[in-house]
Amino acid sequence: MFEKSTLKKLALVGLGATLMTVPARAEVTGETAFIFNTLLFLIGGFLVMWMAAGFAMLEAGLVRSKNVAEICLKNVTLYALASLMWMLMGYNLMYSGVDGGYFGTFFSLWSPDDAAALAEGAQHDPSGYAAGSDFFFQMVFVATTASIVSGTVAERIKLFPFLIFTAVLAGIIYPIQGSWEWGGGWLNSEGFASAFGAEFSDFAGSTLVHSAGGWAALVGAIILGPRLGRYSAEGKVRPMPGSSLPLATLGTFILWLGWFGFNGASQLALGTAGDSIAVSNIFVNTNMAAAGGAIAAMLTTKLVYKKVDLSMVLNGALAGLVSITAEPLTPEPWSASLIGAFGGVLVVFAVPFFDKLKIDDVVGAVSVHLVCGIWGTLAVALTNSDTTFLAQLMGVLAIGAFVVIASGIVWYALKLTIGIRLDESDEELGTDLAELGLEAYPEFGKGSQKLSF
Repeated sequence: MFEKSTLKKLALVGLGATLMTVPARAEVTGETAFIFNTLLFLIGGFLVMWMAAGFAMLEAGLVRSKNVAEICLKNVTLYALASLMWMLMGYNLMYSGVDGGYFGTFFSLWSPDDAAALAEGAQHDPSGYAAGSDFFFQMVFVATTASIVSGTVAERIKLFPFLIFTAVLAGIIYPIQGSWEWGGGWLNSEGFASAFGAEFSDFAGSTLVHSAGGWAALVGAIILGPRLGRYSAEGKVRPMPGSSLPLATLGTFILWLGWFGFNGASQLALGTAGDSIAVSNIFVNTNMAAAGGAIAAMLTTKLVYKKVDLSMVLNGALAGLVSITAEPLTPEPWSASLIGAFGGVLVVFAVPFFDKLKIDDVVGAVSVHLVCGIWGTLAVALTNSDTTFLAQLMGVLAIGAFVVIASGIVWYALKLTIGIRLDESDEELGTDLAELGLEAYPEFGKGSQKLSF
């Protein structure tokens, strides 16, 4: 048998021989880049899909116990419905044949086409990726937009009118406004750049996803009206505490985790060292913005209300994430923290502002996603020299106007036809029993009162 010293010498000789056969820097082929790009889309996609669970837990924690089961059902079904609508028409409406215009191909079913990549001897584009990975990654974004609406209009909206609105949002409203930027539409055209000094820029969707969902939620909340008893005749706000702050905290952490896929995979490539560095920096900036938002919200509530408000801190973290989403690559970590922190402060003041207007937003989604989505989009011009404040502002206004008008038409049409709001007795009973005939917490709900022992 060999002694230990002899074994070490043999191992070193073998290692040296191996290293001599490896080139100093291996060339990355187009196919290798194709594989890594696809992997980034898939990993980012399932992280964003996991955000659906985050929204479900956040909303379940912030609504009252009598509405928890229905809010969970809404989050499951809206994700499924958004997925189907994206396949049936949404994807091609947003990405097929936009060519500097206002929308792509209407009523066009998506199907994967990877024939060129699979052909024998194919020369793969280093920026390419599997068609299905792109579809999946873009699909989970539209589900996020619908989730924003869910929390705002909770506790008093009927289930099926909400799902009909979700179908229209996912299949028509979201992809049309999304095509203006990500589909190569008019906000991304030379004509727009000539008029406003630069093309509109929204890296991962502060406006295209978050503000769009926020505008749709705001219009829905106004048309739907506030919950019974939320505001007194004197204008005072009646607190309606949610069912579980631990659940809301869990939901926030899930969303925070999922956001790394949301922003990181929006780099759209992982086939080069430069792309891998960019994705890493995006992860760092995304995290620092969330941290800045949470701390800023905590300090602001302490200064303003003399007590720290957990729900505000949770929304502060989300506000920081929304704020950095429009441009998570160009800021330094310190400036990303400040962008997120400003978003955290905005949320603390936006929530009571909407309450003063008697706009009832159950989970604060309008304050987080609309207000901070606008802020984050305008803040792009602070760190990205390729944009201008005017171009960013025009993009925000154009998308806001379109979503408000389109959402308003759909909400009013539903209100005037099938109705969108539960009657007073059902709202008092709770959506769980009124809509589903069951309760999330039967041992502690109204149903438990019927039990005899």
